[in-house]
Amino acid sequence: MHLANLLQIDAVGKLFEFMIPIDSVDTNGKRNLSMRLDRFDLNLLVVLDALLEDRNVTRAGERLHIGQSAVSAALKRLRDYFEDELLVPAGRRLEPTPLAQSLVAPVRDTLLRARAAISLRPSFDPAAAKNAFVICASDYTTSLWLARAVTELAVRAPGLRFDLRRPPAEIAETFERGDLDLIVLPEQYARRLDHPQQELLRDTHVCMVGADHPLTAGALTMERYFELGHVAVRLGDEASLAFEEWFLPRYGRQRRVECTVDYFSALPQLIVGTQRIATLHERLARDMARRFPVKLIPTPFEMSPLVEIMVWPRYRDQDPAHRWLRERVLEAAVDAAGYA
Repeated sequence: MHLANLLQIDAVGKLFEFMIPIDSVDTNGKRNLSMRLDRFDLNLLVVLDALLEDRNVTRAGERLHIGQSAVSAALKRLRDYFEDELLVPAGRRLEPTPLAQSLVAPVRDTLLRARAAISLRPSFDPAAAKNAFVICASDYTTSLWLARAVTELAVRAPGLRFDLRRPPAEIAETFERGDLDLIVLPEQYARRLDHPQQELLRDTHVCMVGADHPLTAGALTMERYFELGHVAVRLGDEASLAFEEWFLPRYGRQRRVECTVDYFSALPQLIVGTQRIATLHERLARDMARRFPVKLIPTPFEMSPLVEIMVWPRYRDQDPAHRWLRERVLEAAVDAAGYA
């Protein structure tokens, strides 16, 4: 967080002037600013947020572009205000006290809401906008429809900038830090995020093998499925286990995974010319079958459909620019859902 954000937080303090009750106005009709937020300097929240994340005075100062002495002085004021040590030395790090630990989420949420409030505009003009958005999605989503949507937006809103990323390992933590504007992920992971959500599309599963593979639809039994070597997509350490865990309680055995990869787009190259098989989402598989020598075979079992969910930070919910982006993403997903 840069020094400019310190000024932004001060601006939020000015917003609170208008929230002071009438009995805080002095006899001359002027607001008694000493009563604002119980005399708490909102700039200190910026320092506290950095300290709670970095657990180090020097690194917090580097993050805020201020000197170590300024950070130490701010920490002293924070300790005086809360009547608590907040962060205590533990080797080379500072460890938060129970009170400080309880402040992590509300402090971060307050700062994110403050930044969002300051940047909020009453309307949004796509043709003139200069916003930047960080969007996280798997390459299933990006390949199937998100890349096309972003390309089309270049015509409607040429000044927008997009940073498309794969979902991070620590999704919830990254989201709470305010590092992401939008994320698209399966329903089972979206449920863990306490933020606004919107279902985008549903997709079934299908098996994919090379075009010269001897398998045919009727020949793929459950037994044969487990005998074959599999190429599996690994979407982070946790997700790599989730698909295998689906099989074990139902069939008492696991697939024989011969190859793992971090992205769906490599699946055709990893099965063509081999006796391997891959299980993936049907819409993406059909798109791949148009471009690669592969054939698709129904799965010999039933699986719950993939449900793709769009999640966005709660503090961006009323932002006209962000709302416009969400509407365009939803439109693109609806188009993809109708395209086979």
